[in-house]
Amino acid sequence: MTTSHDLITMGRIGVDIYPLQTGVGLAEVETFGKFLGGSAANVAVAAARLGHSTAVITRTGRDPFGSYLHQALKEFGVDDQWVTPVDAYPTPVTFCEIFPPDDFPLYFYRQPKAPDLEIRPEELDLDAIRAARIFWITGTGLSEEPSRSATLTALQARDRAGTTVFDLDWRPMFWADPAEARTHYAEALRHTTVAVGNLDECEIATGVREPRACARALLDAGVELAVVKQGPGGVLAVHRDGTTAEVPPVPVEVVNGLGAGDAFGGSLCHGLLADWELERIMRYANAAGAIVASRLACSSAMPTESEVENLLARG
Repeated sequence: MTTSHDLITMGRIGVDIYPLQTGVGLAEVETFGKFLGGSAANVAVAAARLGHSTAVITRTGRDPFGSYLHQALKEFGVDDQWVTPVDAYPTPVTFCEIFPPDDFPLYFYRQPKAPDLEIRPEELDLDAIRAARIFWITGTGLSEEPSRSATLTALQARDRAGTTVFDLDWRPMFWADPAEARTHYAEALRHTTVAVGNLDECEIATGVREPRACARALLDAGVELAVVKQGPGGVLAVHRDGTTAEVPPVPVEVVNGLGAGDAFGGSLCHGLLADWELERIMRYANAAGAIVASRLACSSAMPTESEVENLLARG
């Protein structure tokens, strides 16, 4: 009998290698920290920190970094039963530079191919995917085969049951031909109920950039809820029923902006699972993202319920 999870995510995982010094380039950095990373993994961690049963579908290399990721997922309370090894490729690593408040270059080492793009349709536990209260997929998972087919197979099998979230997650360096992205995004949007992305990601998915136009285009593409993140402009959420919420960002002293979007995603799931009204969800998710932006790491920086509530209570 399949055990139902509150959230199953599917997509990217890797090891984040972050400098322990800020304001200097990698050429000058002398010490680094090692953290679990990857958007799908981080969202699962963020929701687990908020008390939910979560799992991630992904793949690693059969190497020490892969073993580390299994260990980290378990320590964060994330089910790793669908994290499987690939013999042919190493576990990816990602380096970043930290120049607060708004410059955080990323350097992805995912060649010749990342194992998380080797997720195969025939390996999926479709019963578990159907049973999850929320299923979360990412744009990166559409960038190459067999991951693209696996992602679409999962979406078709789920058939919009429960809440199905498409994290637009646009990373141009992952696409052999970025011009193909909109076609694959459009196919995924037909099978999802929630789309979430920043203005760059929404433009790739819809061809428009103005926030309300992005939301309308995403709703027209088939989703029920469009969430458009606008950075310093806050976040806009529009539901098919006409409900709209537009809330400002939470001001914090930014240490590392990377991972804030994944904290937002985990908290978005938290609010959807609790069936909160839309503005409350957006304010909560904004606060969670702000907390992570004020910290160095991503996965280990994900906040607890009490930390988010305390920040909101301070106004």
